[in-house]
Amino acid sequence: MGKKTIHVSDFSGTVLRPDDEMVKVVVLEHPDLVAGPVQLDATPAEVESIDDATLDVAIVEIHDRHGHGEPRRVVLTASEFDAMATDTPMAQLLKTAERVRPPKARKGAEKLDYGTIEHAGKPHRGRVTEDEAQLVRERLDEVNKRLADAGIRQIDPADPEHAARYGFPTTS
Repeated sequence: MGKKTIHVSDFSGTVLRPDDEMVKVVVLEHPDLVAGPVQLDATPAEVESIDDATLDVAIVEIHDRHGHGEPRRVVLTASEFDAMATDTPMAQLLKTAERVRPPKARKGAEKLDYGTIEHAGKPHRGRVTEDEAQLVRERLDEVNKRLADAGIRQIDPADPEHAARYGFPTTS
């Protein structure tokens, strides 16, 4: 038995032929996006207008002075943001402003237990324990739904690599 993959544009629903060019559009932020970034397939012609619609924007976070609560993220045009600087030009302010360093990873950070339903099946570099493999085999639909909701690859028992990793029976 063979498999046939048909690619369809997520934007127009157009079926793409094998020789058609296709691009991937990753949506990082959108008001309707609830579970992190997603990817959409499209033809280059369908996304041509994205370059034409490009705006010069500033994306800023507004943090409470005492660090309470989550910061607010705001997107505004670069010219609106630049106009907020009344004493020194914004370009100069940005060159001389204090750099923000990403938070350092904590040593001894909590390790994920892949032998629990919350983490079973997530890609990881370590060895798959029997507890994890058993959870994946017994609750594959639940594991795959959680992985899909998180935007992570799903487990395919027919994939030889996944079958070997999680102990699915192989058909030869």
